[in-house]
Amino acid sequence: MCSERLHKARAPLYEAMVAHHATRSVSLHVPGHKSGQGLLEEGTSFLQSIMSIDYTEITGLDDLHNPEGVIREAEQLAAACFGAEETYFLVGGSTVGNLAMIGAVCQRDDLILVQRNVHKSVIHGLMLAGAQAIFLAPEVDQETGVATGLHLEVVKQAMEQYPTARALFITNPNYYGIGRDLKSFAELMHEKGKLLLVDEAHGAHFGFHEEVPASALSQGADAVVQSTHKMLTAMTMGAMLHVQGPRINRKAIQQLLAMLQSSSPSYPIMASLDLARKRMHTEGHAWLEQGLHIMKEFREKLEALPCFHVYPRGNQQAIGAGVVETTDPFKIAIYDPTHSISGAELKERLEAEGCYIEMTDGYLVLLVFTPANSREDMLRVVQVLSNICLDIMNRKQELQAPISNIIKLPTYAPISSPIRFDHRVLFQGTTQMVNIEEAIGKRSGEMVIPYPPGIPYLYPGEVITASVAEALVFLARQGIRFQGTYFGQTHKLTIYTDHEETS
Repeated sequence: MCSERLHKARAPLYEAMVAHHATRSVSLHVPGHKSGQGLLEEGTSFLQSIMSIDYTEITGLDDLHNPEGVIREAEQLAAACFGAEETYFLVGGSTVGNLAMIGAVCQRDDLILVQRNVHKSVIHGLMLAGAQAIFLAPEVDQETGVATGLHLEVVKQAMEQYPTARALFITNPNYYGIGRDLKSFAELMHEKGKLLLVDEAHGAHFGFHEEVPASALSQGADAVVQSTHKMLTAMTMGAMLHVQGPRINRKAIQQLLAMLQSSSPSYPIMASLDLARKRMHTEGHAWLEQGLHIMKEFREKLEALPCFHVYPRGNQQAIGAGVVETTDPFKIAIYDPTHSISGAELKERLEAEGCYIEMTDGYLVLLVFTPANSREDMLRVVQVLSNICLDIMNRKQELQAPISNIIKLPTYAPISSPIRFDHRVLFQGTTQMVNIEEAIGKRSGEMVIPYPPGIPYLYPGEVITASVAEALVFLARQGIRFQGTYFGQTHKLTIYTDHEETS
């Protein structure tokens, strides 16, 4: 908790930056643009105001890597606001927080339980640590094919099979806002002396209103990373890492963040974290209330359109073994249940009318609202969708067959055998690029990541199954982009040709 001298209505780092700006001092330090003075004329209208407070570690503005002044105060306020014992500002997004959590818990060859559908940064963390992952397959929504969360029983079985696993790493909520009540997961891991690590990138607003899910910290997680820029008001790349309890090695976290984060962190990003925290600390409930009211109206208007179904349904439900599935009311995915229009086509239609979406998986189109969206934003989206719906109704008689756009998810074992991740040997094996059909049964020589949301379908060294190959072909045909591979352009995958290097 924060000390008496800290006050939630303050934004200490931002205030110190504004005060320094008011001195109109001469900059004899980096950065080289000198508070925006060096900009070309065409850059002044957009960039000069932000560059005017683009500072570095000068007197009075503290040091992110050894905070003792205003940054330390800002981080303490953030911890008090979000319910942590200690909070660290991140200027490299949740990615750097995931890397630090993995590195602080796992040493080379350690085992860790990992939810299969995690962000690629978790895999990179495993590579850097040289750890071994036991992948746990999430449940799948039968209506849409979306991978949701883990079942508690799967985690219990995995702990019985691999009792030396150091921790459970999960993503909660997922990209679509679907999550699990985590209290039972935390209790299970803590009973066994293990840690619960949570990538809560999409849940920085959780816990601030009774109509949004509880936060991972409030349910007992040991370390939680949040992308403050995703659902709150920080600048892109602004995130926070929260820790609590005696199980997490805080010294290791601090050392890793000093290694992984830039030695020249962005002060505008940190200032935006300070201000995002202040908003939630002083008016978080009221701000969410305003946004939730808009979302309720949006759902009502969507339900009046005959062409679209909404996913998720928006309610919370028990799924057994003390686990509750939760949904984020600000995340809405829509789809045409008759399959007369694909997700890719719906995305194009929306963007042609100036409504840019978060992502499509070929079937669902994900709309991410936050309390920062106005009612006017919402009404504009409704009007565009109404026009698209009218077009769909008019053209249905002309369609010879529905479009096949159900998500094709690969089939994975509920609990995998240990998969070793080691960046030192990642590129040492002999590889070749082959057609997707020839790759089945071989070991992948690359990480294959449909993006967004950045969740790998294949890891280096993993055997390529027929179901994975089918899923990748489906996604490529839907126009989904890939990272880590040229598969989207070539329909070829890189495979290892020498078994010994990848076993």
